[in-house]
Amino acid sequence: MSDSDGAAAERETRPAAEQNNQPVPLDCCGGLNNVDYSKMDLVPIEEFIRHINFHDPNLSIAVIAIIFNPLFWNVVARWEHRTRCLSRLFGGPYVACCGLGLVIILLNVFRSHSMTVVMKTQARWELMERTDVFYVGISLIVTGTVLVVSSFLALGFTGTFLGDYFGILMDEKVTGFPFSVVENPMYWGSTANYLGLALIGASPVGLVLTAIVVLAYKVAIRFEGPFTEQIYLQRNQRRKQE
Repeated sequence: MSDSDGAAAERETRPAAEQNNQPVPLDCCGGLNNVDYSKMDLVPIEEFIRHINFHDPNLSIAVIAIIFNPLFWNVVARWEHRTRCLSRLFGGPYVACCGLGLVIILLNVFRSHSMTVVMKTQARWELMERTDVFYVGISLIVTGTVLVVSSFLALGFTGTFLGDYFGILMDEKVTGFPFSVVENPMYWGSTANYLGLALIGASPVGLVLTAIVVLAYKVAIRFEGPFTEQIYLQRNQRRKQE
C-alpha cells in the first residue's frame, strides 16, 4: 500500500468533525473524565470565597447554633419518648411538650440572630447587589413565611414541637396545604427565609450558612421521619389489638 493510500484510509476512519478541524463533541458516556478542568474559570469562586472571613468567631457561633438546634431537639425528644422523664417532671405530656417547644423557639431565635449578625458584619458582594436578586430574596422570604405559618396552623403547637414523642398523637396525617405542596414545610420554609435574607443582604457568608442549614435539616429529616412513622405504626397496631 502506498503512502497516499494509507493517508486516505486514515482519513476515512477519523470522525467528520475532526477531518474538518472542528472540535469533537464530548462523549456523554465518558462522564466528568472528558472535562478539561484546566480551562475552568475559577475567578467567580475565588471572588466569592474572598468575601468570607472564616476566622470570624461570630461565624463559628452561627455554625454551632445551626448544627446544635436539630441535634438537641431530636436527642431530647427521643429521650422523652423512651423514658417519659419530662412528662413526669412537668406533671403531664402537654406541659412538658410546651416547655420543650419554648426552648426550641428560643434556640431558633438565637440561631437567627447569630446568622443575621454574621451577614451584617461580613463583606457584601457587589455581584449580588442587583435589583433582581433583591426581589428574588423578597419572594423567598414571603414564600418561606407562608410555609412556616401555614404549617404551624395545620399542626398546632404540640404537632409542630414534637408532641408525637410525648405521646400526643394526631388522629390522622395532615395532608392539606402546605403538606400537599412540599414535605417538611416548616424546615424548608425557614430555609427559604434564610436564603432570602442572604440575597437581600448580598451576603456570600449568608449563602454558606444557608447551605449548612440545608445539610442540618436533611440529616434531621432522615432521623425524624422514620422514627415518627414508627410511633404511629405502633399506635395503629395497639388499636387493632384493642
